[in-house]
Amino acid sequence: MCGIVGYVGNKDASEVLISGLSRLEYRGYDSAGISVLHDGELTVKKAAGRLKNLEEKLQEEKVHGHMGIGHTRWATHGAPLDKNSHPHNSNNGKISVVHNGIIENYMEVKERLQGLGYVFYSDTDTEVIPNLVDYYYSGNLLEAVKKAAADLKGSYALGVMALNEPDKIVATRKDSPLVVGVGDKEYFIASDVPAVLNYTKSFVYLNDGEFAELCKDSLQFFNQDGEQIEREVTEITWSAESAEKGGYAHFTIKEIYEQPKALKDTMTGRIVPGKKVKLDDIHITKEMLEDYSRIYIIACGTAYNAGLIGKVAIENLARIPVEVDVASEFRYRNPIIDAKTLVIVISQSGETADTLAVSREAQKFGARVIAITNVVGSSIAREADDVFYTWAGPEIGVASTKAYLTMLVAIYSIGIYFAELLGTQQESYLENLKKELLTLPEKVASIIADTTRIEHFADKIHTEKDVFFLGRGLDYQIAVEASLKLKELSYIHSEAYPGGELKHGSIALIEDDITVIASLTQRDLLEKMQSNIKEVVSRGAKVMAITFEDNHDVEHFSDEVIIIPNTMDLIAPILAVVPLQLLAYYVALYKGLDVDKPRNLAKSVTVE
Repeated sequence: MCGIVGYVGNKDASEVLISGLSRLEYRGYDSAGISVLHDGELTVKKAAGRLKNLEEKLQEEKVHGHMGIGHTRWATHGAPLDKNSHPHNSNNGKISVVHNGIIENYMEVKERLQGLGYVFYSDTDTEVIPNLVDYYYSGNLLEAVKKAAADLKGSYALGVMALNEPDKIVATRKDSPLVVGVGDKEYFIASDVPAVLNYTKSFVYLNDGEFAELCKDSLQFFNQDGEQIEREVTEITWSAESAEKGGYAHFTIKEIYEQPKALKDTMTGRIVPGKKVKLDDIHITKEMLEDYSRIYIIACGTAYNAGLIGKVAIENLARIPVEVDVASEFRYRNPIIDAKTLVIVISQSGETADTLAVSREAQKFGARVIAITNVVGSSIAREADDVFYTWAGPEIGVASTKAYLTMLVAIYSIGIYFAELLGTQQESYLENLKKELLTLPEKVASIIADTTRIEHFADKIHTEKDVFFLGRGLDYQIAVEASLKLKELSYIHSEAYPGGELKHGSIALIEDDITVIASLTQRDLLEKMQSNIKEVVSRGAKVMAITFEDNHDVEHFSDEVIIIPNTMDLIAPILAVVPLQLLAYYVALYKGLDVDKPRNLAKSVTVE
């Protein structure tokens, strides 16, 4: 979850580092720091709390130089205090390190180094790294980092500097993302592309076990055996401005408004009227599909909620049994996986640690893995057998919105692709489904064009302590995601229940003036769902309902009705969730909360 930035060149390193760290704030952090080669020393400045605390310190204690590394830390070992913030220096001040990940054997390494006379001042696992590099250092930083990395167990992305080798940064990674930015006589490292996109659009995605040596006038890459290798440079097509707010109050609302374009981009070239779905990076044949006995969809958080809808979509379209599981649970329940298993892993960042671990384990047992991700070159994308890039563009708001909708489109696309291969659905039905999917960008745009009623209801309920979401069928899966969004953004306790489960216990929680939010987009369940709403209304609940424009009955027993355009029931979740994203946003806004950076959360969860 931590953010890394490094720079070597002719610019003021402090300015580059602070600029980069500010663009990584979305990853979640509780402290920040930089290390700059300044006046013949590796000078470290760091501060707990928000990045502005570090900026204020640098105003008072200016640090200038042309090489440096920076870090935003999300605490895993040790409290969020200055002493535990990164960067960390070796005892003698000659090695400086920033680290993202967890060193699992740090106690073992620490005891070994203490026996050699090294002293430790923090509570972190990271502090062993600069001292270990110092132990191996004999004038060649790359060799020292290679030897140190060989002693480390766990996950890491590292940026390392040595006092005796000015204008050089060595970087490496294992199970944690790191990119190298290529400029004109200047080079960068970063946890994510947006950090330095305003300086360069040319990047190299480091693979596990590779090393990069960044000097002022050169850039070289090496494998873990020390052999120099060539690496392809990727040109990023989206602009630095696309990772900024673009005039919106928050990234979150900007990204909600970007959803029509994101949906269109995800379908472009893949879903075309009159043609079969085209998925260039998925190479599964009819014979392979017929041989699969089951499909697992594995993910975390919002991606898991997308998977719940994916189960219904794929089972309905392809008629293959699908199980959905949380990655952190699936890994440890001894699941049945073999060569007749297809695993679909979903991760916006492509770096989610638990999901990546499932992907690797599944492949060990002979399963084929399809990755759905937004980040080209991410670990999950590179290691999967097949990949579906959602092309949503950068998503900065911690609570996922446009990534969620594009994940749904990806799943529907895969479901149709499977159905076309297997012949499990009539061509006319699939053709109608594809045509209807292509209308969704315009329909989403119509929903976000007028948020007046949603804002009004948000104002009405923003002081609530508890909110309940109800739905049946796919509407229940939408309720699960909507409940998560409200919790993430507003910190209001909320629960999602299937409408038919009310009588089995949860209706005991309904009392006067309690808020219930209900989705009604599944036509064959409409009457039953309306009965469920009447049940909570009769017990004093105030209700906001989400339904199609041709359903007028619900207006007679709901306090607020949000109308969405008509569409096919199977893909209704893409429309139904949008008002609920907006509701969570405006509730948080009325509460005066930090919408883009909900407490305790991070955008990219790269540790267990």
